[in-house]
Amino acid sequence: MTFKEWSTTPPKGWNSWDCYGASVTEEEVRANALYMSEKLKKYGWEYIVVDIQWYEPSADSSQYHPFVPLEMDEFSRLMPSVRRFPSAKGKKGFKPLADDIHRLGLKFGIHIMRGIPRQAVHNNTGLLGTQITARTIASTNSICPWNTDMYGVDASKEGAQLYYNSLMDLYADWGVDFIKVDDIAASTLYGMHKEEIELIRKAIDQTKRPMLLSLSPGPAALKNGAFLLENANMWRLTDDFWDSWNSLSGMFERCERWAPFTRKGNWPDCDMLPLGHIGIRSVDGDGADRQTRFSKAEQRTMVSLWSIFRSPLIFGGELRDNDVWTNSLLTNIEVNKMHDNIFESKQIYRKNGIVVWQAESRETRYFAIFNIDEKTNFVPKEVFQKELKGNEFIDLWEPQKKLTEKTKIVKHDVKLIKMAKEKAE
Repeated sequence: MTFKEWSTTPPKGWNSWDCYGASVTEEEVRANALYMSEKLKKYGWEYIVVDIQWYEPSADSSQYHPFVPLEMDEFSRLMPSVRRFPSAKGKKGFKPLADDIHRLGLKFGIHIMRGIPRQAVHNNTGLLGTQITARTIASTNSICPWNTDMYGVDASKEGAQLYYNSLMDLYADWGVDFIKVDDIAASTLYGMHKEEIELIRKAIDQTKRPMLLSLSPGPAALKNGAFLLENANMWRLTDDFWDSWNSLSGMFERCERWAPFTRKGNWPDCDMLPLGHIGIRSVDGDGADRQTRFSKAEQRTMVSLWSIFRSPLIFGGELRDNDVWTNSLLTNIEVNKMHDNIFESKQIYRKNGIVVWQAESRETRYFAIFNIDEKTNFVPKEVFQKELKGNEFIDLWEPQKKLTEKTKIVKHDVKLIKMAKEKAE
């Protein structure tokens, strides 16, 4: 089985970053997993992902503590902080937590930084299965500009592949299903870290365990699209995405450019959905404990764009605090069905503040008519006459309302249309 067969529909799940930054605890992870299992699993939501610095005992927000001691084993591999993840005690790692999440019918994921811990390099600790040490394979000039945990790995050095193999073997033993690798995908001055991506790809493949590979942060460069198709399941189109209209409106152009690269097993990633209760212990995205700043219209637009583009849907808020409205965005049966089943999608119209996307499934044609203008607009007459007139269709968000060429779309809102294909031909 190839890595593309591990992810035949765009992943849906939860990630701890938007609400807890680097500081999420085992109790909080378990509680969100239980909520997903009870209320969202039947709609296809299944991944529970622990984001950055689960190995940092003193982490307390999205602000990193530079050069602090990290929990690490004798083979230069970071381990969960027992203070924050008590089930990891006795060198059990994440296996107890992953096992319990699997028993809920869900899948378990973790975030890692590319490279090898600076702590391992400074102490010149060993690597599993070899006499080579951490200092030998480190690229000490290859550092993350916003986090001090790691040095890059020099792919040309003997032991580099063995080190990454030992990491992925450990994660496979824990029962990890999803790996988000950070400081690796964006187009920096030196370009994407392709050599380390290739090391990680080989390391995952040799475990024989189906672990999805997600690359962050963005923006990834379009020129690297072919490389990404051959090495990753997901890659970010943007830096961290937060709850501002400017960020959301900018995603339309990114999605248009990346649409040709979306296919089974490859899902260009618009980033997490900053919905519901976010920023609980995070100071990013203009910070503070808050409900999402997006209006209801903007929330609907975001979920519609991510869905018709076929981005992964990774919820960022504290699930236990979801209200009826927020859950309605996640549990709409028809929207989830569209997200899971469409095999082609593209932008077909952009004019005067209206953007229209079209998508196809085996039996259905979909249209998303977005108003990204600052005023209320009508459904464009030319779009209605060409695509909708004379056909039977419904708006997936408001199926009780009839849509005509005189229908208004308020600013930043969307009409998400489903139409039977035989009626459209």
